[in-house]
This record gives sequence, C-alpha cells and structure tokens, in this order.
Amino acid sequence: MSGFHEVRFPIEIARGARGGPERLTQVVTLASGREIRNSRWAHSRRRYDAGFGIRTLDALANIVAFFEERRGRLYGFRWRDRLDWKSCAPSAEPAAGDQQIGVGDGATRVFQLGKLYGGLHAPYVRRITKPVPGSVLVAVNGIVQEQPSAVSCDHATGSLTFAVGHAPVAGALVSAGFAFDVPVRFDLDMIEVDLSAFEAGDIPKIPIVEIAD
Repeated sequence: MSGFHEVRFPIEIARGARGGPERLTQVVTLASGREIRNSRWAHSRRRYDAGFGIRTLDALANIVAFFEERRGRLYGFRWRDRLDWKSCAPSAEPAAGDQQIGVGDGATRVFQLGKLYGGLHAPYVRRITKPVPGSVLVAVNGIVQEQPSAVSCDHATGSLTFAVGHAPVAGALVSAGFAFDVPVRFDLDMIEVDLSAFEAGDIPKIPIVEIAD
C-alpha cells in the first residue's frame, strides 16, 4: 500500500476512541410506500474519533507529533480497534482454525487473510490486510503449518504464501487465526485545539477513517 507507514497509532489513546463500521445505503421510497434499498459500497468502512481518548496535555502533544509525522492525511497508519481486532471473540485467543480462508486445489500457493461476519442470511467476508506480526497461525485440514518453512505471511498485505511443494492439496481446508490492525489515515489536515477549553474538559475532534483498498 503506497503512502503508508507501518506504525500503530498509540493504543492507550485508541482505547478511548469512539467509532465503528459505516456503510452507504441508498434508500428510495416509491409512491406506493415501498422501499428500494441499494448498497453503494461493497465493503464497510470504519470511522473513529480519537479525540475521546485524549485526557492529558501530554497525550495531545503526542498525537500532534504523530499527526505531523504522517503529514496530516498524506500517510496512512495502523489502528487498533478495541472491539474488533482478532479472528476470534475479543475475550479469546486466536487459533489456527478460527477463519476458513480457502480450499486447496493442489496448485494455488497464495491465500488472503479474511474474517467472516454472520453466516446464515448474508455472510460478509472482510479482507484483512494488516495482521499483527507474530500473531498469525495457519492450518491445513486442522494441521498447524510451520512458519516460514511451509508458509509465510506478508504482514503489510495479509497475504499468505505456501512454499514450493507445500501447496494445499485439492479439497484441503486452509484456515488461520490472527490479530490485526485497521489501515487508516487522519481525516483532516488541521488539528485545531483551544487549550483553555481543553483544560476545561472540551474534547478535540480528531477524525480517523479506514483506507479503502
């Protein structure tokens, strides 16, 4: 991903942020009262406000330095979503069987990490592009694969590559467990803070938006 710094926004501040997934749905109401709904985006996009996590002047200065190094909206960075950052439930530890990411055909060696949401009516698969280094576990038919001798992970893209001679055989289920970050950027080019208001409890607005692939 061009224009991206592989550095994480300070976690202690991200923990206090607000935000979550956003979708764009066009709703048209006909004369009969019926609705026609159309999803304009194939994938959700997450938005956050980091201002809610800033409680001290030192923390604010830290974010200003982080903002300056990213040149405002120019460079993206990693963000830890405190609600959704694992292949499993928030209280569990990632396991190699958490997410099915593909089925072998005996030749394909590259697979993309993903996370499934739902499952009965309209399951949604989210592409995971920023796994946390050292957290990725991979299994083929339930057997954990050695890294990097059998399979390796590109932590900047979420791509798994099986070594030559280790491509999953036809019909084999490829699964993975992992922790991950969200690729984001600042959604402003100016941080405006009234220090007297800040010291009185006013929360600065620091919008963060997920970078769409």
